[in-house]
Amino acid sequence: MGDGSAFAEMVERHRRELRVHCYRMLGSYDEAEDLVQETFLRAWKGRDGFAGRSSPRAWLYRIATNACLDTLRGRARRVLPQDLAPASDPTADLPPRTDIPWLQPFPDGAAPVETEPDSVAVTRETMELAFLAAIQHLPPRQRATLILRDVLGWSAKEAASALDASVASTNSALQRARATLREHLPEHRLEWTQPLGPTEEEMAVVRRYVEAVERADLVALADLLAEDIRAVMPPWPMWFAGRDAVLATLRASWDPAGPYYVGRFRMVPTAANGMPAVAGYVRAPGDDTFRAFAIGVIRVEGGLVAELSAFHDTGLFKAFGLPMTFPAADVSTGVTDT
Repeated sequence: MGDGSAFAEMVERHRRELRVHCYRMLGSYDEAEDLVQETFLRAWKGRDGFAGRSSPRAWLYRIATNACLDTLRGRARRVLPQDLAPASDPTADLPPRTDIPWLQPFPDGAAPVETEPDSVAVTRETMELAFLAAIQHLPPRQRATLILRDVLGWSAKEAASALDASVASTNSALQRARATLREHLPEHRLEWTQPLGPTEEEMAVVRRYVEAVERADLVALADLLAEDIRAVMPPWPMWFAGRDAVLATLRASWDPAGPYYVGRFRMVPTAANGMPAVAGYVRAPGDDTFRAFAIGVIRVEGGLVAELSAFHDTGLFKAFGLPMTFPAADVSTGVTDT
């Protein structure tokens, strides 16, 4: 393993799954990218001590887990707006909060693919925003234990070794973690078997959603929203519960004569956290270009939009492989904004 090219080849085959692992630990795609690089650096420095005592994957997971624990030491957990306060009034107009460590979405295109050798399967439930927000309630070592045991399927002995702990303390940490998780997740969300990626039924709902948003058609949108829909839009700390509240906020931002009008929308379907998502672009009044606005992750239940999480972080567009702008006259689709 002392040869640089051989080492690079060995670690690169695990980059995607380690990125997912660090993302689960940290709740941040940006930080997960950084921690994978830190993992590879630590692995290179400690390569002489590896000596084949475990598989390369287990060795790298151990390094990545402990690098994440070092990063999390003394850090506040990442959150979504509903973690901070009750549902907001539709007329709420609070400023964005950049001082809060917000949870980030994860682009499906950055997850492991089935054709990658030795990759660990990624199930949708362990990537959903609800799961990521729930495990943020766990202390870091409990979080690591639960991910190693229940998500990756490691034995108690393997997890204890990775965490430099006893099997007894690891089992105890797992039981406490499971109990806390049950408090923050619906029971069915603990059945982690569904493959990663949106279904065709979900994408059909998303296509109707895209058409309604691009037309600013509140009537069509109302037919697509679940009665108990929840909508969040970090870094704004507000969140809205119920169809009427969500429609009221959209009505205000879609009214060209109103004070909150942002412009016309164009939506590009994508996927995040194993769920359908859309990249939203806005053309402001007087502008001839649609500009990156937000990545919206959509949860569909029963053919309706049950949850919408719009992340207003244009830095994410690069991670999703999306352009920052495109012209009002889109030559690739023939669509012209009027």
